Amino acid sequence: MSEYYQEFLSRAEQLSFDPEHRRKLDFNIGKYDEKVIAGKKQFSDLELARTRAFSVKNKAIHNLDKYLTDFEKKFISNGGKVIWASTEKDVHRDIQAILKAHEARLVVKQKSMVTEELEINDFLEKNKYEVLETDLGEFIVQVAGEKPYHIITPVMHKSKEDVAALFHEKFDLPPDSKPEDITLFVREKLRVEFQWADVGITGCNFLIADTGSVALTENEGNGLFTVSFPRVHIVLAGIEKIIPSMEDLDLFLPLLATHGTGQYITAYNNLVSGPRKEFERDGPDEMYVILIDNRRTELLKQQEQRKALCCIRCGACLNGCPIYRSVGGYTYNTVYSGPIGAVISPHLKHLRDYNHLSFASSLCGKCTEVCPVKIPLHELLLKNRNETIRKGYAGFKWKMVMFGWKKAMMKRWMLDFAGGGMKNKLFRMFLPKVWGPRRELPRIASRSFKQLWEERQGGKR
Repeated sequence: MSEYYQEFLSRAEQLSFDPEHRRKLDFNIGKYDEKVIAGKKQFSDLELARTRAFSVKNKAIHNLDKYLTDFEKKFISNGGKVIWASTEKDVHRDIQAILKAHEARLVVKQKSMVTEELEINDFLEKNKYEVLETDLGEFIVQVAGEKPYHIITPVMHKSKEDVAALFHEKFDLPPDSKPEDITLFVREKLRVEFQWADVGITGCNFLIADTGSVALTENEGNGLFTVSFPRVHIVLAGIEKIIPSMEDLDLFLPLLATHGTGQYITAYNNLVSGPRKEFERDGPDEMYVILIDNRRTELLKQQEQRKALCCIRCGACLNGCPIYRSVGGYTYNTVYSGPIGAVISPHLKHLRDYNHLSFASSLCGKCTEVCPVKIPLHELLLKNRNETIRKGYAGFKWKMVMFGWKKAMMKRWMLDFAGGGMKNKLFRMFLPKVWGPRRELPRIASRSFKQLWEERQGGKR
């Protein structure tokens, strides 16, 4: 049993039976569910939209080399610079080179999961740069010294009272501050920082191949400030973010908004195609796009699991997953939690250490049902499990149980060898620890279906 698996079990045990944690998640996700129901009404044929979205993304993933080089050529022609980075260390080296070249000290950041994946904040702080999150939720977890709890909602695990107490401790705001008061405080603080920032770092929602544009979607306006105020703009983008055409945004932006927050369309949708032109008043003097692999090509090698690269990071599968709603985001110990994280993290990290995430699922299929791009997530979890067994990463006990189960299920006489009484006794001897202390062991009937059938048929089979 790996240390990651042990840590997962320990956290899951703690949080699953923490009523306050469950209350906060149920409340926050409940509000989300209400909005999504209304948001989906904008689609006359949602299933058709989902099918088309998967088709477009799947096409892009299968032709990454073409579309990424198309994007690079167009973006460079627009005056931007493209850097290809294979690993996290490469990204850190490239960012530091840019910051040194521009003698930067203050960095402002838009909310971005890929920057969390690459631990950009920790890297910058260790190298004596000041870095400030500008998304309200990200700012809150940065102040708290924590990581985002959810792909879309970084403070999913906190109540408004928790945030008020945090800001009272850190900034001496009144302990009973309302959300509006806290938002205004953060807004005024960030407006000053934006004016002095040397570099802005953002992720991206989509890279558009045919125009060489970066699509950024947000609700607060902080992303636009991060792009337009600093003299240098750095975009960190996973290679899977590519889509073929500007016209595809007509499909993806409403799907992302509805499944992410329940909106018809996100409040701010920005397209950035390069640095500021001579006739433009606002925008950066220089713009870089760093295209990041960081083991995505390992996932791309998988015939089936590569479909997970179609993800548009809406977070819908997390909100629908009964496991996530029970154990929360930190239990996964990965940047990408929930069902999508359970599929991709074992490949972005290492299957040997993180295969347990693919087993932490009820396989109810809710994640697949709510995915706006129709990724068959519950099926991909099974693919990961199969690969775990094939590569020999399953524990010895698991192997023995499955070996015995397979032998018994393939031989009728083995199933009939012992009656219900004997089987119940064996269950009580060997299964309680595996089954769990809070679950009641199933009780096997004294007579099997075969015996009951033969009795009904008068001894005939």
